[in-house]
Order: sequence, then structure tokens, then C-alpha cells
Amino acid sequence: MGKLTIKDIAKEFNVSISTVSKALNDSYEISEATKSKIQKYAKEHNYKPNFNALSLKNRSTKTIGIIIPTMLKYFFAQVFKGIEKTALERGYKVIACISNESYTKEVEIIEMLSNGSIDGFIVSLAKETELKENYKHLQEAIDNGTPVVMFDRVAQTLACDKVITDDFNGAQNTVETLYKSGHKNIAFVSTMSDFHIGKQRFLGYKKGLENVGLSYNDNLVINIFERDYKKYEAILIPFLQNNKIDSIITTGESAAVAAMKAGLKVGLVIPKDLSVIAFSNGILARHSSPKMTTISQHGEQMGETAAKILIDKLEKKHTEIVTKVIKTDLVIRDSTR
Repeated sequence: MGKLTIKDIAKEFNVSISTVSKALNDSYEISEATKSKIQKYAKEHNYKPNFNALSLKNRSTKTIGIIIPTMLKYFFAQVFKGIEKTALERGYKVIACISNESYTKEVEIIEMLSNGSIDGFIVSLAKETELKENYKHLQEAIDNGTPVVMFDRVAQTLACDKVITDDFNGAQNTVETLYKSGHKNIAFVSTMSDFHIGKQRFLGYKKGLENVGLSYNDNLVINIFERDYKKYEAILIPFLQNNKIDSIITTGESAAVAAMKAGLKVGLVIPKDLSVIAFSNGILARHSSPKMTTISQHGEQMGETAAKILIDKLEKKHTEIVTKVIKTDLVIRDSTR
């Protein structure tokens, strides 16, 4: 059994949580008999008061903890901007932590901040956490009464508020748009096939092909597991040389820039011979040459939405659990014909 909670003691004696709390705090409102019985049980079972749970009842810090998986994606900077803007408007401060895609780090951050220093969390999962599918640390926070709102990379199985991108439809619509503008050999390059969102984008790609009557071809799909984006280009050159490809959808910007460079190296003119579209929110797209067509994810709006949901929950403005889907838009620039 894990740590004994006030909830467990209440269950044991079939009394309310507040009765247990009062008994443990030696309140005069509780009879001596009940008090000693509960205190004795708590002591025997090594009960440690969870100051987090106590302080949540008693005070609010007006601070929100944000955990993002990496600093390297502009998307997360955008989300952060949206969260901070909304939090400030509502009188909340934010503490931001980076899990660096590490499960252990994510657990440590949650533990560190769960000592009563924040009122709630906004979290996007670390890659390792998602691969392990171990969300116990988040479940514990929720069980202790700390609201958690997840965004973008969310745990499907956790009962908490979520804000997600419409990844499936984003990819599906993009395939249809490419087909309408005359593309027949549409490739899909994923650097996140391990992630639920990567899988959704891939499924959307397949559905899009089906919708327009193109058959799915395994050779036109490449999953890159290399962490170093500098190596993407070397992977994509043979991919373009060995297959007939007139357009590429990538799950992120770095891969799209690499695809454009690889295209140029094998003698393709962009967008005349090769159209490139990225899921993104980024700076790269505006500064790449040619400027990149993107499936925009509206990071700032996602952040604003997550912060609003969390603060509304903290201020008891809503109690039901919600999943908000942020629609994507195709921003047409110069990398598509």
C-alpha cells in the first residue's frame, strides 16, 4: 500500500474526511473517544500529514506550475506566452519548469511543487513518461486535490482537463488540400511516431489518402528516431532519390526545413517539383527559404485555454472535466504550389 491518506483513514472508520482532519488536529469539536481512536490508528500506520492537502484547504498561493517537455520547440514558448498572459490577467503567478523529456525529472518537479507552493499544474508530458505510460505522479496530484490541466501531449487514461490540437483532422485536411492542387505522391515524415499526437497525425494522413482515393504506400512514410535534427537531411536525401514524391507533410518544422534542403540537393525545385508542409507554430517557417506552408497549431490560444480552464477550476467556476480541441489552420506560404 502507498502512503496512507486522510481519505483512507476516513474510509476505515466510516467518517468524513473533515472529521479525521479535526481529530488529527486535536479539535474540540470531536469526541475524545473518536479522537484517540483515529490518532492511534494514524500513528500505528505511520500516517504523515500531507501538508499539500492541508494547505490546499486553507490557503491558495495564486501560483500555477507549468511543466513543459523541452525548451527547443517554439510551440511551447507560444503556449507559455498564452498561459502567462491569462494568468496575469486573473492575478496568478506562474512557475515554469522543463522536464527535458525525462520521466524522473517530471516526477521530481511534481513532488517539489506539491509541497503547497502551487495551486495547480499545467502539463505537457515528457517523451519518457508517455513511452512508459506511467502517470502515477499526476494521478497522485489529482487525488490530493491539485487540479491538473494537460495540453498537447496528454495522458489518454487520466481523468483531468485537457487541451489538444485537432491533429487527426489537421493532417487529413492537408492531404486533401495537396490532392486538390494536383499532388499524387504525398509523403509523410514523422519525428514523433512514438507520441500519441504523432500517431494521430499519421492516421489523419492515411484517412486523407483514403478520402481522395489514393492508395497508401509504405515507402512514402518515414519515421525518424534520430534526436539530432542536423542529421535529418542525410536521412531524407535517399528517401527523395529512391521514391517518386511530389509533396511531403512533416510532423514538425525541423524536418520540413531538412526536407526542403534535401529536395534542393537532389535537384528538385520547391514548390514546382516538391511541396512541403509542416505541423508547426514556428519561427522557422517564416524565415525558411522559400517561406514554409504550415498547419498552424495556435500555441498561444492553447495556453490561454489551458490557463482559463485551470483558474476557473481553482475558483470553482466549473467542476466537470473538459477536453477542448483547438482547430488547426493551413497557413499557405511559398513552399507549396
